[in-house]
Amino acid sequence: MARFDCGDGRSVYYEYHRGAATPIVLIHGWAMSGRIWAGTVEALKADGHAVITIDHRGCGQSDRDFEDMSIDALAGDVAAIVRHCGTGPVVLNGWSLGGAVAAQAAHLLGSAAAGLILTCGASPRFTKCEDFPYGGDPESLAASAAALAGDRAAFFRGLAEGVCVRAVSPQMIDWMWSAFVDSGPGVIESLVDLGNVDQRGLLADLTVPVLSIVGGADAILDPQVGMAAAQMAANGSLEVFDGCGHAPFIEDAPAYLAVVRRFLAGL
Repeated sequence: MARFDCGDGRSVYYEYHRGAATPIVLIHGWAMSGRIWAGTVEALKADGHAVITIDHRGCGQSDRDFEDMSIDALAGDVAAIVRHCGTGPVVLNGWSLGGAVAAQAAHLLGSAAAGLILTCGASPRFTKCEDFPYGGDPESLAASAAALAGDRAAFFRGLAEGVCVRAVSPQMIDWMWSAFVDSGPGVIESLVDLGNVDQRGLLADLTVPVLSIVGGADAILDPQVGMAAAQMAANGSLEVFDGCGHAPFIEDAPAYLAVVRRFLAGL
């Protein structure tokens, strides 16, 4: 385990599992922690890859009292930790909100990024706008903030129960809920900021291969968002997991890992 000093007396937690093959950074979703990737980490380590996981500001084992909880700040942490670890060019894999973080981090890293995977990623946009008809309604973010303030435990329980469409164990739902409810009080600021993020130009400008993995039955993020990302990226590809919800790496781990491995082999 390690901590990265963000320069203001606060730090974020990360893990760097060393390996000889292409380094992969696994970036978790909103109000979660890097532990959600445990099964994926084990599989990629067994393949010989170096793997980095990071707990976002306010999440997991990172400090909770950051003043800046924006997507830009989270991506800046990712890019700084990658540089600190001194790996070769990395593949960034971001789940949900982590997709927007991963895309911005790829932009910041430039030639130090070898590829980008969006796993049900909230990129290029999380919410609809006049010229982007996909995603959630902007008003839903205010409703989420109110529900979180009203009953934090119940809000996160409902979220944990809605992540997967395919059957998962009650223990898995409990595990996700425990990670959600353990997040700090500032995480809602990251979600609200996500509603202002527009990465359409960023995706078009990225020259690295971009793989968008979509849950065809995702009830948390409109699948059309991920489909649009694959079309907008200059070197984009799409993989749709029919019958999966918001977490294909949990709902169908063998098939998910096969897709990721094909992507890595093609770099």
